[in-house]
Amino acid sequence: MNKILITGACGQLGSELTANLREIHGNDAVIATDISEPNPQMGNGPFEHLDVMKSDQIDEIIGKHQISVIYHLAALLSASAEQKIDLAWDLNMGGLLNILKAARDAQIERVFWPSSIPSFRPDTTKDGTPQNSPCNPATVYGISKLAGEQWCAYFHRKFGVDVRSLRYPGLIGYKSLPGGGTTDYAVDIYHKAVQEEPFSCFLEKNTKLPMMYMDDAVKATIDLMNAPSEDISIRTSYNISAISFSPEEIAESIKKEIPGFNISYAPDHRQDIAASWPNSINDSQARHDWNWKPAFSLDEMTKEILENLPAFWDIKAV
Repeated sequence: MNKILITGACGQLGSELTANLREIHGNDAVIATDISEPNPQMGNGPFEHLDVMKSDQIDEIIGKHQISVIYHLAALLSASAEQKIDLAWDLNMGGLLNILKAARDAQIERVFWPSSIPSFRPDTTKDGTPQNSPCNPATVYGISKLAGEQWCAYFHRKFGVDVRSLRYPGLIGYKSLPGGGTTDYAVDIYHKAVQEEPFSCFLEKNTKLPMMYMDDAVKATIDLMNAPSEDISIRTSYNISAISFSPEEIAESIKKEIPGFNISYAPDHRQDIAASWPNSINDSQARHDWNWKPAFSLDEMTKEILENLPAFWDIKAV
């Protein structure tokens, strides 16, 4: 049986991707790993503690479980990376190189690694940023993502590693707490709304950013990994897009369901990070190559999150 390894499985994306892959392939086929403790959102299945900066640990787990596919998600996110620049580079870059080398040496069938919109430069085309837009990132996180895209392309070109990547926009879900990203305000805002608390936003009210509901992000990831190799034309990282909105717009969407919700604005250092990113993304190449298409609008996402989020807090309270 083919075995799947997920690094960073306890994170926001990792938790939901792990659960979905276990539903598809069976619990025993998906090996979740992280430096943190497993959480209930990941579902049942094997778990190993793994520090991706230690290549011997990666090699040991690949051999122990006979891994054939890797989803490498372990990383320090944008806002946290600006506070811990050395750790961000060591983890985001060194961890990726360890995974790529292990994949090459173990002849892993396919590898997934996430890039992100911070790889674009502040003066790039803000609306409908194209696939091949010039990149000159303004943050440590963005620098590591741009370098990582090139390493992925290099390992595919030089060693034949079938590595695939997506440039995620901000990801929004209700099954885990915010994890240190600049776009995480759009996760936290729903938690505050359900708990009937006011929300203080660290971005300006009209700061528009590309976003995506977690269900769409998981689907895009799995669809990309299932696509035939000959259909993959981008070996750095595919643009993908779903919805773009500002804090003011998401607050108005919430007020349609919770009229008494209150939001205020207190921009901090994360405003400068967000201002360097695109407003919206052109993902026509992904739509052409492997038929990518998002399913959720802003209001559809809001309605689903607010309906399901109370169950998350019931679990946290146990």
